[in-house]
Amino acid sequence: MTERISIGQLYPNAVSPSSTRRTPMQQVPLAGNPTFQKLFQDQFVKFSHHAEVRLKERGIQLKPEQIEKMNNAIDKAASKGAKDALLILAGNGYIVNVPNRTVVTALDGQAMNDHVFTQIDSAMIIS
Repeated sequence: MTERISIGQLYPNAVSPSSTRRTPMQQVPLAGNPTFQKLFQDQFVKFSHHAEVRLKERGIQLKPEQIEKMNNAIDKAASKGAKDALLILAGNGYIVNVPNRTVVTALDGQAMNDHVFTQIDSAMIIS
């Protein structure tokens, strides 16, 4: 056994110990275990930029109890397998992407007049 063995030959793709350390701020989600923030965000309705612009343009203001009703309606639509839904609440219409819990656009009563809704698979009237 006179052959000389060097470390580079034993571990050709060696990784330095400093590169394997995680910084305290770094989060590595485990497979199948979503982060708390992801779970928290999945519980509430979100508004796309387009929807926010439409709400401002049309002067639609949502109260907290209306958003709660919208949350409940999205839960019901999701339980039925809906993907894109029209929610009618207080005379206003909202197109919602159900899996993402995101309001895509908003229409007031005037904009809903003679309007054809396309690319939806369900509709709910919320009282």
